[in-house]
Amino acid sequence: MPAGADAAPDLITTSEGLAALCERLHQETFVTVDTEFMRERTYWPELCVVQLGGEAEVAVVDALAPGLDLAPLGALLADPAVVKVFHAARQDVEIFLLRFGAVPTPIYDTQIAAMVAGFGDQVSYDGLARALANASIDKAHRFSDWAARPLSPAQIAYAAADVTHLRRIYEGLTSRLEREGRTPWVAEEMAALADPATYIADPEVQWERLKPRSTNRRFLGALRAACAWREREAQRVNIPRQRLVKDETLLEIAATGPQNAAELARARGISEGFAKGKSGASLLAALAEARALPDDALPEAARERSGPPPSPALVALLKVLLAAQSEAHHVAPKLLANSDDLERLAAGDSDLPALHGWRREVFGEAALALKAGRIALGVDGRKVRVIQAG
Repeated sequence: MPAGADAAPDLITTSEGLAALCERLHQETFVTVDTEFMRERTYWPELCVVQLGGEAEVAVVDALAPGLDLAPLGALLADPAVVKVFHAARQDVEIFLLRFGAVPTPIYDTQIAAMVAGFGDQVSYDGLARALANASIDKAHRFSDWAARPLSPAQIAYAAADVTHLRRIYEGLTSRLEREGRTPWVAEEMAALADPATYIADPEVQWERLKPRSTNRRFLGALRAACAWREREAQRVNIPRQRLVKDETLLEIAATGPQNAAELARARGISEGFAKGKSGASLLAALAEARALPDDALPEAARERSGPPPSPALVALLKVLLAAQSEAHHVAPKLLANSDDLERLAAGDSDLPALHGWRREVFGEAALALKAGRIALGVDGRKVRVIQAG
């Protein structure tokens, strides 16, 4: 057990204390990192606490402490000689990208590594702590108000546990994956986490999230404009996009095409005050710009897959193969392919993650062989197994 697992956590509230902590952590080969934040009422996450774990110490940084300079933390996160270990890293990394303008590097996500190591889809931190660190997590403060001050001793202890046990989880996973020759698999998965584009929402493609059924390009142009407006306006006023305007309201606005405040106020969920205010005016201006676009500048509905639909029986067979290969290789099925991937594979699509890299080795080659009739599936006792076709 690392010495840090027994050390009482330090609460860092001063710039000098943080600078000294980060100077020591620069000497580590890896540090464990977690954050506590609030974003229920805001578009942008409000960073409240940062937890850092080293070999011999664990610290809880009060990110809301008056006058605290977080620059030393940014430098530590950018140090290429120190691996930054997270669990379920996406939201934490997004926060640091917004705060420091860069993704921490190098980065390691134990949730992804655990999926590669056979712990199932999106295994929880609690589950890994039990399995690899013989520890149980007190969940009492999971939904704390982390913006309230002062932080209680129980909150500090809870926050510290998130990085204390993470050290043993990381060491257990890396050792296991190295023995099984899967370290390159994990590195391939971490590449997406290291890409800043993973965390940046493009306002111009937000309309696609609503999956409109219409093929009317004028409607789609209005919807694209309305969704892009909402994303930028939610960022400007710093409130969640759904709290600003709900999805169903945007669909109605795109369909009705209001041209003035009175018409806009007739939409469900839009008040007269909103329609006549700054936000309403900017939404109407965005809709007017969309109306003025030429036809060739309007978006098109997602193209339907050409050719006949894939055989449901083939899709089902591929799903069984996926489960069998996942079981045989001790890797989470979700990491290999999802339902859409299986349908595309059955339809003959060759541009799929499942047909590239380590996924092809584990599942893709077998899937192609099954489609070609070179292998079959049989039952051996309680397990499905691959049979070479005669």
